[in-house]
Amino acid sequence: MLVPFVANGAKKRSNGAEKALAHIDAHFADYDRIQKQIWGYAEVGFHETRSSALLQKTLRDGGFSVQAGMADMPTAFVAEYGSGHPVIGILAEFDALPGLNQDTVSHRKALVEGLPGHGCGHNLLGTGSVAAALAIKEWMDFTGAHCTIKVFGTPAEEGGGGKVYMARSGLFEGVDVMLDWHPGSRQYVYVNPWLDRVSMDVRFYGKPAHASAHPWDGRSALDAAEAFTHMINMMREHIPEGCRLSYRYKNGGAAQNVVPDYACVDLGTRAPSQAQLRPLVEWVRQAAEGAALGTQTRVEIEILSSSMSKLHNRTLATLLQEKLETVGTPKWDEREMQFAREIYETQSKSRPFDIIYRTLPLEPEMKYGTGSSSDVGDVSWCVPNGGFEVQTFIPGSSGHSWQNVAVAGSTIGTKGLVTAAKVLALAAIDLIQKPALLKKVQDEFNAKRGPDFRYEPLIGDRMPPYDFQLE
Repeated sequence: MLVPFVANGAKKRSNGAEKALAHIDAHFADYDRIQKQIWGYAEVGFHETRSSALLQKTLRDGGFSVQAGMADMPTAFVAEYGSGHPVIGILAEFDALPGLNQDTVSHRKALVEGLPGHGCGHNLLGTGSVAAALAIKEWMDFTGAHCTIKVFGTPAEEGGGGKVYMARSGLFEGVDVMLDWHPGSRQYVYVNPWLDRVSMDVRFYGKPAHASAHPWDGRSALDAAEAFTHMINMMREHIPEGCRLSYRYKNGGAAQNVVPDYACVDLGTRAPSQAQLRPLVEWVRQAAEGAALGTQTRVEIEILSSSMSKLHNRTLATLLQEKLETVGTPKWDEREMQFAREIYETQSKSRPFDIIYRTLPLEPEMKYGTGSSSDVGDVSWCVPNGGFEVQTFIPGSSGHSWQNVAVAGSTIGTKGLVTAAKVLALAAIDLIQKPALLKKVQDEFNAKRGPDFRYEPLIGDRMPPYDFQLE
């Protein structure tokens, strides 16, 4: 169990916040059970049926009203408690990653080889956000505070961009501040703006023929795909610094003795800004058309998902830093520490193990992203947003790894989500009780976004790609 809420040996706060924190501690076993259930479900994006239903039930049982199936996504939901302003939103994720199935042991051991696993800890993320909301509700009932808490259950963060569809549908309108967190291998507040991203399928269509008897009658879609990726690799030297191009072949033909009449490349493009991303996407499109022209095939390009870089809010970052330092890092017992050290030995050791004992200081705001992307970025351009990471994985974790899956399904993960829930609850209480602080957050948001900003996601009017993780 985490230590009681006492900041640097001081007396407990008198604004009722201790009521929220006590509620989280009292329900540790419940949150441990919930996160482990979701860990076991391990459902990929847009198919998180049981995971979403469990979080919805937990919120309903706690007194929240819940609307499901939002923005044309069956597993998306919005849960609400209270009325009036301020409206504090909290983001919850619950999708898993393909092919990372793993037991909760310190060596590579799949429970069922090839099935998904929670390598990014979204089982913890969703549960921690729900725990925070229920704690804030407990505080509201105790103090009689007049405000609204909303939990946004957001599917398919891992490449599907569920939050983008929710933003496009206007579900974040009327929210005064949106808070989020993420499991991590260190404890700190986000200052990295991330990268703008577009993912697309590039599909080539050719003409089949016998590959030995009369190949001249065929036109190879695989040739087109290979010509396209060759051009992508040559582009890397000439794209702006900070941009990224990555791809994989989804399909390259059915048999070696048949000229492939279909091939598909799954391509990701990233850039530090929309101004750099849009021309990069257009260049990719031209390369695909050139490859098709040169091989006498046909090409179709479908944008599957997109996300924007994060609009940083320094006022919120400072508030979250204060709450992270107040709550402190999770405290692991002897059994958990032994498991953590065993996992640490299997990793790169790129960070010292003793980082688990401290919250990192708040860094200056970074101007450019360093590789990561998330659909949280779109949210941050629609409503003031602040987020942070909590120590739930082992230092040196590369992310999206079997080590993360193993730890996420343990009480180390549970203690991390409890820490996150406390930070979220304390930050929300301050924002509710301090109108001047909330106004400062919103003034900074409006100034940084600019008066002429209009939210335009690159997905256009497409429907969510429900089966993108199942191909």
